[in-house]
Amino acid sequence: MTPVYLINLDRSTDRLAKSKAQLEAHQLHYERIAAVCGQSLCEDVYLKHYCPDLNKARYYYDLTPSQIGCFLSHREAWKHIAEGNADYGIILEDDFLVIGNIQRALASIDTLTIDWDLIKLSAYANRERPIAHSFELNDEFNLVVHKKPMSGGAATAISKRGAQKLYASTAKFGRPCDTEIQHFWEHGISVLSLMPYPFSQDTTCASTITCGKKSKTNRRPLSRIKQQFYQYLRNKNEVSKQLRTLTLQLGTR
Repeated sequence: MTPVYLINLDRSTDRLAKSKAQLEAHQLHYERIAAVCGQSLCEDVYLKHYCPDLNKARYYYDLTPSQIGCFLSHREAWKHIAEGNADYGIILEDDFLVIGNIQRALASIDTLTIDWDLIKLSAYANRERPIAHSFELNDEFNLVVHKKPMSGGAATAISKRGAQKLYASTAKFGRPCDTEIQHFWEHGISVLSLMPYPFSQDTTCASTITCGKKSKTNRRPLSRIKQQFYQYLRNKNEVSKQLRTLTLQLGTR
């Protein structure tokens, strides 16, 4: 059985109840992972993994405590998958909504014969992003390569291999979690999407895991321009490589 890990803050009991009801309705067992509350961390604890020097070199503002806590929460979920016995696991944040057939989605993932690392099962704030190519898996789902990986972490499938890579390569980090994953080439992983997405993000309420405004101090606008230009060029090249590899493995279906 595919393990499902639900990231949820201790104080968010209403979110837990709503998530539990949805998962049980779809016969999905889950393990709760206590989300890290960034605001309650002392500096020594969060500096164990958050690196201000990497942040200044790779991002354009200082991460907020909420963003650091979010990243640490996902690292804990990655660790569970990396050290577990299953081929892959599902990671959910507690603001997800089930909008598709989850069992069929998991069955579609189970049929994959390629070595995959991370598959997005939802979009950030239910947004759309241009698609580079879509591979038909069956009459219901496609495996999609976006021109830039979708952001957001409401629902994600991660293979054991992918979790091991991400956990090891983010022992020190300086970007938000989903931005780090968008720099997938730095972690040696592939990032795909299963569409139509079986999950969506509940946009009617703010995430308790990533809540908190972006830091209004220590903004580095020039760094942002340089970083985004570099990411655009590198991402275009790396997505093309990923697409060529998938085309060889899956054909042009």
